[in-house]
Amino acid sequence: QQWVHVFRKQFLWCAYWCGLGILSSVGLGTGLHTFLLYLGPHIASVTLAAYECDSLDFPSPPYPDEIICPVPTPGVHPVTAVAITVWSIMSKVRLEAFMWGAGTALGELPPYFVARAHRLAGEDEEELDADLAEEIAGGSETSGAVGTAGAASGGGQRSLAQRFRSNMIRLVTRVGFFGILACASIPNPLFDLAGITCGYSLVPFWTFFGATLIGKAVIKMHIQKLFVIVAFNENYVDLFVQKSRSIPYVGQYLHEPLREFLAKQKASLHRGSAKHAVKESSWLSTIFEWVVISMLVYFAVSIVNSMAQNNQKRRLKEAQHSAPESGAPLLAGSSVRNTAKHLKSK
Repeated sequence: QQWVHVFRKQFLWCAYWCGLGILSSVGLGTGLHTFLLYLGPHIASVTLAAYECDSLDFPSPPYPDEIICPVPTPGVHPVTAVAITVWSIMSKVRLEAFMWGAGTALGELPPYFVARAHRLAGEDEEELDADLAEEIAGGSETSGAVGTAGAASGGGQRSLAQRFRSNMIRLVTRVGFFGILACASIPNPLFDLAGITCGYSLVPFWTFFGATLIGKAVIKMHIQKLFVIVAFNENYVDLFVQKSRSIPYVGQYLHEPLREFLAKQKASLHRGSAKHAVKESSWLSTIFEWVVISMLVYFAVSIVNSMAQNNQKRRLKEAQHSAPESGAPLLAGSSVRNTAKHLKSK
């Protein structure tokens, strides 16, 4: 029974972070940014507690739900603690970070499967996003004569984001596994397009998912963990609190609340396992709660907007298919396209 309880707790812990990772990557760029809201603060809390407690052997329970410093037992000689290093902190949070990264990789599968099924069904490229279909076709060309001319004619008018998207699609389609690995190993909000491109180009599943899993759950997660751990090093945090007084206009109002908040956080780590200890809420925790609520609302609204846009596209396609039966809709659609071309030429 004891082992079942341990396994169940560990399974739920892994499923929790994996689910947050899926929420972070689904939605074609409109996903919930759970790294900033959950995993990043968790790594920061472990980092601050490690330096304050001079130990990573947090009592479990309440860890990982709550972090407190280990209390030495009277009459028992304390075991020599492991030196607190960046690598030891990374090892402490490796499981939750890997599961979060694996969840982000799983969240990239829906665009891949949708585009792959679309291609296998024999649908025309026009059913996809017109710009994306053109870039996929251009990226798969090896002769390059027509593609180079098109890029030269439109390169001057394209934004940095559009050029980045084109280069990413070209890298994925031409390089394959290592191109997908490179795109997945860096923070990339346009990686959903790589999933669509790989699915439409019929890239093998394990090539796409294997490169995505290694890139997101191993390489990128170590980069993000390293950044958070270094940023929340005790010396850097204390220096930031001291320098916050020098910030123009708001420094004198920001310094004291930050200092008190940091002192309370450190004091809460030394309260032992007392269940009756009262946690005082602060304005920083209140702001964080409202940020989480705002992100959840934005996530829900983005899903509704995406569904509405897809429904509108479907209705427009149905209207275009029925246009030959009545001349008026066809004429209206032609006039709209001619007007758009005229404005674009200007």
